[in-house]
Amino acid sequence: MSKETVQLQPKLWTGNYYNEGNGRDDLFDKLREECGVFGVFGHPNASMLSYYGLHALQHRGEESCGICTVDTANEGFHYHRGMGLTKEVFDPAKLGALPGDRAIGHVRYSTAGGKGIANAQPLIFKYRDGDLAVATNGNIVNAPEIRRELELQGSIFQTTSDTEVIAHLIARSRKDFVSAAKDALHRITGGYAFLIMTNDKMLVASDPNGLRPLVMGELGDGYVFSSETCAFETVGAHYVRDVQLGELLVLDADGLRSERFAPMERRAICAMEYIYFARPDSNINGINLHSARKRMGSTMAMESFIDADVVTGAPDSSISAAIGYAEQTGIPYELGLIKNKYTGRTFIQPSQELREQGVKMKLSAVRKVVEGKRVIMIEDSIVRGTTTRRAVILLREAGATEVHVCVASPPFSNPCYYGIDTPDRKELIASSNSTEQIRRLIHADTLQFISKEGFIEAVGGNDGEYNRGMCLACLDNDYPTRVEAEEKRNAALIKSDII
Repeated sequence: MSKETVQLQPKLWTGNYYNEGNGRDDLFDKLREECGVFGVFGHPNASMLSYYGLHALQHRGEESCGICTVDTANEGFHYHRGMGLTKEVFDPAKLGALPGDRAIGHVRYSTAGGKGIANAQPLIFKYRDGDLAVATNGNIVNAPEIRRELELQGSIFQTTSDTEVIAHLIARSRKDFVSAAKDALHRITGGYAFLIMTNDKMLVASDPNGLRPLVMGELGDGYVFSSETCAFETVGAHYVRDVQLGELLVLDADGLRSERFAPMERRAICAMEYIYFARPDSNINGINLHSARKRMGSTMAMESFIDADVVTGAPDSSISAAIGYAEQTGIPYELGLIKNKYTGRTFIQPSQELREQGVKMKLSAVRKVVEGKRVIMIEDSIVRGTTTRRAVILLREAGATEVHVCVASPPFSNPCYYGIDTPDRKELIASSNSTEQIRRLIHADTLQFISKEGFIEAVGGNDGEYNRGMCLACLDNDYPTRVEAEEKRNAALIKSDII
């Protein structure tokens, strides 16, 4: 075994996991999307619509949330932000204090920039032309470099969020607001979906590769914008279209118009949106997520059939793929694993025995379903391997005679720089271990990953587009932008304490 493999072992299923220096006490090591955005323009109850929209996008961020509105009577900003879930941060009184017919809202996990209320979005600023609010989903790869340049020119940053860079670029420009925003967006590199609002305008922008999803809908005479279409169903809006690559939508008293801030590059929607992040009732690039995930499961069954008694999915994002696998093979699908959604974070306990009890509070196997059975467990992805290993152990403890793991994505072996909370490459179990080594580490009888070709075909999309319009960098190291060079420069800046 390699040195890297030896280093991974103590991080799997031991108390050391709680003290890895990554600040995580959450037992589930799934990837986290950075955030979700929701915007309203031209509807009399914009704050309430935003609340419901953010609630539908809660899976994209649970650390903080916020809503900013423009009161059309006096064109003033009203906003509220807080730490926690949408239902915890807002109540009728707080929503009632946010008048106006336009709003931008945000739910957040932290990747670039730390946790805390200062980094909660939308970020609000005062500048020469009035008020400015910014909310984004994604990550600006070259933000540290731009931030250093701006600070040397006298800019004073109020947060550690990369999103603040765009506000400073706009504020320092001598051009009109729309032109300044175009220049700023053209300057930054990364994957992003922006909602930017002033006292009289709203701008909506998607990066030139469309890495982060962003859709437009209609509600009455107004417009709504969201990271996912599922939020439209919640507020009763009608989906119109996806915001195009490098497109800038400008909404003001004259209505809506489409402009460009950059030419369209190759479409590269994040593959993890299809695998894990987006809700199964959402559509991305015209593809329903539940249907795509079922096809992934069916493809896995055709690529690597396993003779077993029961198929189950690791809750909750693997259930669609598990159903597809079961339908393709004829092996019954059963609810073999249950996730308790109401335990919150598990406290760090003083003994290994109590830590393992904490695991069982969050995830449990259904003994009557798996006892004495050969079980196929479907996973959407394997990141560090800790979650998968726990699930395998729980199934064995519940009496499963065999546990076979099938993964609905190719091995996740490369970090993401576009807004996913990805650990360092050395922490990704597939970056330094073969499939057989991973199988042994997670204690499975067999381990199968869907092939890259099978995954692409299962998702579908435009056959004429490269990788069917997806970014697979985390799976194949083929980044659609020059992030590796940017990352090296940023790492040097961080190391030198410049940022």
